[in-house]
Amino acid sequence: MTSEHPPAPGLLLRLWRRLFSAADAGRRKGRSFGWVPIRPLSPRHKPRIQAHLTALSSTDRYLRFGYPATDEHIWRYVAGLNFERDEIFGVFNRRLQLVAVAHLAFSVDPQWSTCAEFGVSVAANQRGRGLGAKLFERAVMHARNQGVNMLFIHALSENVAMLKIARHAGARVERDGSESEAYLTLPQATLDSQISGVVQDQMAQIDYQFKLQAKQFRAWLGLMQEVREGVREARHHGDNADGH
Repeated sequence: MTSEHPPAPGLLLRLWRRLFSAADAGRRKGRSFGWVPIRPLSPRHKPRIQAHLTALSSTDRYLRFGYPATDEHIWRYVAGLNFERDEIFGVFNRRLQLVAVAHLAFSVDPQWSTCAEFGVSVAANQRGRGLGAKLFERAVMHARNQGVNMLFIHALSENVAMLKIARHAGARVERDGSESEAYLTLPQATLDSQISGVVQDQMAQIDYQFKLQAKQFRAWLGLMQEVREGVREARHHGDNADGH
């Protein structure tokens, strides 16, 4: 996107309405998902990423990494995340805990510079909200905008949820015993996809700030409650002392 072609206000308005109308439609149908605030993560989020991954069950770790990952494996994985080369996306709950994380890894081989790999994990208590599919859609958009034309997913054949997401997006899935590989050809980026990515990032940032302020306010309320209880107890003890 160049300065010679600034985004038209009408296009920004249409994209904004599209995101919120999807969320409203999901609520009217009784679903808890529609628009999901997906935020790009940075190195400062490593402790939260590690907490999310280590909280996964042994089965979920196996499906995410393709092997029975121990805590030590996860620590090494998080320590090795390259935020300058790759893109890591996350979904936060209202307590600012990561409940879903996606890793879009770009190829380090110049021969495959237009290829990227996708991996995702979702907390057990957040299943059924479509977070994995939403993260995949966001990763596809970002990959397109970065010039990627082939998205690759390596998953265990028993990872039905991940393979379903890939197939639904139109990926070609090839099975080889206990493992499967999915290939999704991506269209070129458009002005719409580029602006959509910017708008979604900005909206997710606003959502994160709201949650941060709400968390700080709840902490302040808790502190005030403790102060009030302390004053009340001190006054009660003082009254008892005067009575004696």
